[in-house]
Order: sequence, then C-alpha cells, then structure tokens
Amino acid sequence: MTALRRAIDSAAVLLAEAGIDSARCDAEQLAAHVAGTDRGRLALIDSPGDEFFGRYRDVIAARSRRVPLQHLIGTVAFGPVLLHVGPGVFIPRPETEAILAWATAQPLAARPVIIDLCTGSGALAVALAQHRPVARIIGVDDSTAALEYARRNAEGNAVELVHADVSAPDLLTELDGQVDLVVANPPYVPDGSVLEAEVTQHDPHHALFGGPDGMALIVAVVAHAGRWLRPGGLFAVEHDDTTSAQTVELVAGTGLFDDVVARRDLAGRPRFVTARRRSA
Repeated sequence: MTALRRAIDSAAVLLAEAGIDSARCDAEQLAAHVAGTDRGRLALIDSPGDEFFGRYRDVIAARSRRVPLQHLIGTVAFGPVLLHVGPGVFIPRPETEAILAWATAQPLAARPVIIDLCTGSGALAVALAQHRPVARIIGVDDSTAALEYARRNAEGNAVELVHADVSAPDLLTELDGQVDLVVANPPYVPDGSVLEAEVTQHDPHHALFGGPDGMALIVAVVAHAGRWLRPGGLFAVEHDDTTSAQTVELVAGTGLFDDVVARRDLAGRPRFVTARRRSA
C-alpha cells in the first residue's frame, strides 16, 4: 500500500468520525485537488512529497471541522459548467439542476430574454448562457459578495448582472411584458429549520432563509414574473419541499398563469413549480 493510499484511508476514517457521509469520496477529491490532478488519476501518482502530505493534512482537518468541500476546492460542478464558489456565496445544489433541465428543454424565441432571480454564483444564468449563447440573460442579486463570484463565473458569456433587491416592486420595469423565461432559486428554507453544519456555518443565511414559512421572497418572485413575462412566457421557481402546494396556490391564485405544475427534483422530492403566462 502506497503512502498516498494510506493517507487517503486515514483521512476517510477521520471524516467519517466527523459525521461526513461522503467521507471516502471527499478524502479522494481533496487528495486530487492538492495533487493537482483528477480523482480518477490518483492511482497513477507514485510518491507525492512532504509538501503534499502537509497540505493534505490541513485540508482534511478543515473538512473535518465541516468546512464545505466546495470551499476547500474552490469550485462546484453545475450542469455543463464549473463554478467558482467560496465564503459569501450560496453553493449551488444538484436539486437546482432539475430547473436547468426543464428550462433547457423549453422552446423559446430565437433570441430570448431570460431573467435569473437570486442568481447567487450565477449558476442558472451561466448554465443557460451555455445552452442559449444568443439569449439576453440577466442575473439579479442583492449580495455584493455573491455577484463577485457571478462575474467571475460569467466571464466569456453574455450574462448581464444587476445588483438589486429582488423584493423591490419596481425592479426592471423596463422589461415588463418582454421576457421569455424567468427562473428563480430564492431563499426558501423556513426560519428555524435544522440544517447541516456546512450549511448553517458557511452558506450565507441571507441566501437560505425565506421567512417563517419560507415563502417571503417567492411572493415577490411570482409578482415579478407575472409582470415581466410576455404572453406565453415561461416561469420556474424553486421552493422548500414542504411548500409545493403553497407555491402552486400562490402562482395559480394570481390569475396570470396557466399550466401551473408542481415538479420534483432528481431525488424525487417536490422542489419547483413551473407555469406559463396567460395569453392576452
């Protein structure tokens, strides 16, 4: 057994003792990151030097304190893109890839206008720009730190970023009736929910919690979508897995949408609602 393999085995045990379910995977990913290689190529490394083992011990110690793996690596995969993330920005979750899959499957105009509300790291905006390079895509967030990551992630893509409060009723009024698609992953966790240490200690609370029932920002998002979308325009909003029925009722209750559908994420949990703006 090589020294590297022994180090990874020991790290996996330490991470498991710290309560991390993905201990083995994390230990290998961190080893690959420190070694500057891919996880699948670790077996090809003969004998990393003392500098590697020192750095590896440090990142494993940090991970055992529940610092997110993505903060230690500095990136996270989301659909077709690799995003830069770190302290101050919400780490995109695989659950949101269900909205991305739905959005990329929809027929839109040749040069659509798309708005991504609560864009955070720019995950949906950048991934949609990869899929529709001629679209006008606007990402909106009120966090300076998050938008710094979004700007870095959007480099090379035609994504416009707007620093604004999503709850403001007069947001982007110049786009009323002109938008083809609105997507949103707003803060939606009900206040007081018990979450993992990586989330409560490292994700910005401002990007997590959405009021007593998690619906505070969703109300504003629905109102914006009803105003911005052209007739036949499409809408998708992510929500807590306990508030699917409330979200459907909210969207349908505006009288502005039809085809209101509750949808599930990749794990089968109720996760987002889609709708179509009624024709005039």
